[in-house]
Amino acid sequence: MNLILCIDDNGGMCFHHRRQSQDRILREQLLALAGDTPLWMNGYSSRQFPKPLPASVCVDEAFLEKAGPTDYCFVEDQDISSYADRICRLVLFKWNRSYPADVFPALDLSGFTLVETMDFAGFSHERITKEIYVR
Repeated sequence: MNLILCIDDNGGMCFHHRRQSQDRILREQLLALAGDTPLWMNGYSSRQFPKPLPASVCVDEAFLEKAGPTDYCFVEDQDISSYADRICRLVLFKWNRSYPADVFPALDLSGFTLVETMDFAGFSHERITKEIYVR
């Protein structure tokens, strides 16, 4: 699967069961990245996208189990450790800020190679960094 995470400078994803931040330009980037390929997420994550959701967006609480090998999974508040061996591509969106965090992805990047880095201006963030890693 292709895993997508948003993290702060300390690698944090959430604080007190809430996402650290969100940005509408980043959401546009997520949808463009997935294109017509299924983009899986849970109900919590889907609430930040405008309705109606694009046909390629699949919302299910068991999305990490249901996603196919080439599908994208946008994870904000899930433990990904038991799915690590299924990840062939990792897309990190970095907020380039430090936020309070108590949820961190349990993912070892030692088996991945960084193949692309790109900075872009978000709507509420001056700079967001996209990094793509492949296994």
